[in-house]
Order: sequence, then structure tokens, then C-alpha cells
Amino acid sequence: MLEHIVMFKFKDTAQGRTKAENLEAARARMLALKEEIPEIVDLEVYFGAPGSAPDNYDYILVSTFRNMEEMLRYQKHPSHVAFGQFVKELREPDGRVSIDYEV
Repeated sequence: MLEHIVMFKFKDTAQGRTKAENLEAARARMLALKEEIPEIVDLEVYFGAPGSAPDNYDYILVSTFRNMEEMLRYQKHPSHVAFGQFVKELREPDGRVSIDYEV
């Protein structure tokens, strides 16, 4: 199994919405992908704790795939590509980090 963790640091405002509103919108869109993309074994989204350090990341995605090949198919899926474009407008320019590891 392969775990894929991605963290985003969101802008305070973007697309006419607050950070909190954009975090919720991004969570809803990402969770919908679980039903659309068969390669996803499991998927969870978390937000940073209120009051945590201001330079911490805001959004954490933890997803599970059977193997690297399925994770790469997920990344190319049109719905995932659309999500990436959506969240790119909401996050800081350098506000993305990720890691993939086997479990």
C-alpha cells in the first residue's frame, strides 16, 4: 500500500472567499473524488488546529493507494487535475508539500 500526504497553505482570502470558506470548499471537492476515482483506497482531509503557529500548513490530505502506479493514474485523472487547478488559486504560490511512502 502507498500513502500519499499533501499539505497546502491557503491564502487568507481568494476567489472572494475567506480561508475558512475555501478550506471547506476544497475539502468537499476532494472528498467527492473518492467516489469518482476508483484507484483511491481511502482518503481523509484535515485542517490545521486553530491557534497553531501561523506558518503551519492549513490543509492536510492523506490518501491511500494500492501501489505507485494507481497513485500516478489518480494524479492524471481529469477530476484530480481539475481539483489541482481549483486549489492552486486558493493556496500560497509555494504553499504545497507532499510525500509518498509505502505502508
